[in-house]
Amino acid sequence: MPKLSIFQCIDCGNEYDIHEIRYRCNCGELLEVIHDLHTSIPDPEKWKCSLDNHLNQTSFHRYKDILFPSSPKDSIISLQEGDTPLYDVSGSFTDFGSLWLKHEGMNPTLSFKDRGMVAGVTWANYLKCEIVICASTGDTSASMAAYSSAAPNMKGIVLIPHGKISSEQLAQPIASGALTIGIESDFDGCMQLVQQLTEKHNIYLLNSMNSIRIEGQKAIGIEALHQLDWQVPDWFVIPVGNAGNISALGKGLRELHELGIIDKLPRLAGIQTIGASPMFESYKNGYSKLIPQKAKPTKASAIQIGDPVSYKKAINELKHFNGLIETVTEIELMDWKAKIDSMGISICPNSSVAVAGTMKLRQTGIINETDNVVVILTAHGSKFSNTAVEYHQDASNRYSNETIIIKPDINELEKVISS
Repeated sequence: MPKLSIFQCIDCGNEYDIHEIRYRCNCGELLEVIHDLHTSIPDPEKWKCSLDNHLNQTSFHRYKDILFPSSPKDSIISLQEGDTPLYDVSGSFTDFGSLWLKHEGMNPTLSFKDRGMVAGVTWANYLKCEIVICASTGDTSASMAAYSSAAPNMKGIVLIPHGKISSEQLAQPIASGALTIGIESDFDGCMQLVQQLTEKHNIYLLNSMNSIRIEGQKAIGIEALHQLDWQVPDWFVIPVGNAGNISALGKGLRELHELGIIDKLPRLAGIQTIGASPMFESYKNGYSKLIPQKAKPTKASAIQIGDPVSYKKAINELKHFNGLIETVTEIELMDWKAKIDSMGISICPNSSVAVAGTMKLRQTGIINETDNVVVILTAHGSKFSNTAVEYHQDASNRYSNETIIIKPDINELEKVISS
């Protein structure tokens, strides 16, 4: 009888037992989790119709048959992640058919990383791993630290680029009790150390090169389509750093289509900053071989990555979905952060990269005026409070909202209010 889930190399096709702790094929390429979905979901239409009866469950439980059917229910480590809001902002952006913002910053640790960590830490718990580790630009560390602290007998270790993440992001793993180590390098340097360490020691790696984590992140697109009553938009737009999230988005949508649960495929657009755009450069050259970059500083620090680990996975999905990669400037991403914030939806600079990219693609006509678009917002603005304060202190910024300082005088107060 075939196994419900296996690892398979994305290049040579070699297969490995799902219970084996490994992150790469013997040939050196990344692995992908392949499920026998026709066994876990023998009647796709019946499964789809049954989902509304399980809205009281967490998202991972509800969609487990397609996310990671091999995951034992009694090993699941959940912090009630998922069921994040899908904001319809079409009324404010009438030059789209419709525009929706899927806010993953409304997860327990305020980012989309919780989607993957419920799968990754659950599997680590099932395998009885006692130590887990990740390199992080801030969001992965917060999530892994929280989920590992919720698991019995598990210790988390996080490596972060010293001085290159926000204070709020740094506070999260510290508060969750993880061993937090600042490395005098960038994310790519931290990632190299994590790989070296896990090759030498019995420590479970929980970055996105761990393909189990990718399975959990498939829930973002699947849940968004469920919220849209399975009406497939023309586009999903998502920020791209290490390229794990766009890989997960594509894989989940592709599996839904293969099961016949959706009858068409959207297009995918991945957005990067100009200063950290290795995937964009590859896309411009027909998806030529990735040339790693030294990523330049950006307000969107979570995607300040010059050598994305999941590059080949992402390229495979982009090709399948007739996708594209675009870039935006620092001014564009900060202006659109301020604009969306002003609508009562607090977003991080990485999320605003996707929003700015959406507007750029609409302006150039790649997204047309009748297209329905879902933008994935990856984290909450409260993780980057200083970024917002700095922006609004500068009166030259497009949406600046400067703080006005006055003396404790009623006349001055009335003058300011009436002006």
